Amino acid sequence: MTAVSRPPVSHHPQETSPRDGASRLRPRRSCLAVPGSNPRFLEKAQGLPADQVFLDLEDACAPLAKEGARHTIVDALNNGDWTGKTRVVRVNDWTTHWTYRDVITVVEGAGQNLDCIMLPKVQDAQQVVALDLLLTQIEKTMGFEVGRIGIEAQIENAKGLVNIDDIAAASPRLETLIFGPADFMASINMKTLVVGQQPPGYGADAYHYILMRILMAARTHDLQAIDGPFLQIRDVDAYREVAGRAAALGFDGKWVLHPGQVDAANEVFSPSQEDYDHAELILDAYEWCTSEEGGKKGSAMLGDEMIDEASRKMALVIAGKGRAAGMQRTSKFEAPEA
Repeated sequence: MTAVSRPPVSHHPQETSPRDGASRLRPRRSCLAVPGSNPRFLEKAQGLPADQVFLDLEDACAPLAKEGARHTIVDALNNGDWTGKTRVVRVNDWTTHWTYRDVITVVEGAGQNLDCIMLPKVQDAQQVVALDLLLTQIEKTMGFEVGRIGIEAQIENAKGLVNIDDIAAASPRLETLIFGPADFMASINMKTLVVGQQPPGYGADAYHYILMRILMAARTHDLQAIDGPFLQIRDVDAYREVAGRAAALGFDGKWVLHPGQVDAANEVFSPSQEDYDHAELILDAYEWCTSEEGGKKGSAMLGDEMIDEASRKMALVIAGKGRAAGMQRTSKFEAPEA
């Protein structure tokens, strides 16, 4: 019998439009958590220089405050000034009885002033698919653009990490994968009570595999990777150290729980001025050397450095982050004299 070839099964809901690439790459150096039940904090967050603000209906809201917080968030999204910020709401996870009403109330009430829904404690692809389908139904009902609202998936336990490749491919709405360290540490019985701290008795970085696994899944599917919170909110130096670990690996940003952490996150996840200028020079030099005027060469010298296509790809990453951060060049490329 001849084998019949079948197309692979897709997790993607059929009627969701593809996500715009620019949406996936929004600046997310600093992702500020704000309790959805606190109007004063919601107002203050609007004036802080965070790239993203997520209004929280999950852990930051007591059970008795969740219903009222939904309406407080709708009012804040519709009437606040969130200029320059990615606007996100974190709903409760699917194992609770709050999730569907969180999504319906917030999206029906403020969907046109909302960029993403953050889904916590994601354990498998079907949880993302379910949220995608619910968003699609609401968008159609309300007359919103179908597929515009993105999804951020928070990985907070061992099962979620094991299933991360399927999760990352679950929906074209997906924009980011986020590490949730506190719940994750509890799920694997890590021997420490300080979130993000290296457990005693282990000489290496206990989080390296977790962060790299999230990063590989994110990059495979053109998503951003975001590190979770650091709870010692007054120790900004320690925050910089932990954030620097994620930034060095290639993460795009980190949560901030306190205004004092915002500037540190923006700095750590932006390139230095020197690196940004160098990246832009590489791009200019490569464009020139591959042009007719530059001799159509595949490589060239930039000072004492040889650059080629691989150099261009690396420079695009740094230049892209610098541009997203609003950095300005302080150097100019000058073509060498013939």
